[in-house]
Amino acid sequence: MWKRGGIEAMGTFTMVFVGCGSVAFGRSSLEISIAFGAIVALVILAIGRWSGAHINPAVSIAFWYRGDLSSNDTIAHVLGQLVGALFAGFLLSGAGPTVKNTSWLNLIGIEIFITFLLMASILWIIRQTERWLPIAVVVGSTVAALAFIFGTYTGASMNPARTFGPNLISGDIAIIPIYFMCTIVGALLAVLVENVIASTSE
Repeated sequence: MWKRGGIEAMGTFTMVFVGCGSVAFGRSSLEISIAFGAIVALVILAIGRWSGAHINPAVSIAFWYRGDLSSNDTIAHVLGQLVGALFAGFLLSGAGPTVKNTSWLNLIGIEIFITFLLMASILWIIRQTERWLPIAVVVGSTVAALAFIFGTYTGASMNPARTFGPNLISGDIAIIPIYFMCTIVGALLAVLVENVIASTSE
């Protein structure tokens, strides 16, 4: 249980440190998007076989809802992810926090929508194969594409931990609960849609 949580902590730390570090270095939107997508793919390849490489509380909660993750493992995953993100945020001195550049209504709609798409891409690829390389390529590419398209408006978080660590350290904490809610709802919606499609096909 806690071994999986520790692995998720390391993976989430790496993702936040590299992704938000690219923001700290003032890279372009395209470069930041590629950094996030590439590091997500690399982390999946590195730790996927041991913990699933969720590196995202919304994804872990969605897999729990799907019946693929026990309650104890879900708790360990989520706590590990938050701790890893917090440590990365601390080392970066809060650089690269998730920033709102649109209305609250648009933010909520966008984050639900893009987290839904991210989770849907995960569910689709794991139905096609159990090999980690294609899984990493599909999920990493999805992260990069969504970050590039929507990052200007909401930061394209898609991940409660990605927002939690940098925003808590930077002091911009008021938006953290909103991002938690939107990303979790989006991921759960993807599982619900998968269930509807599966039941309809049957």
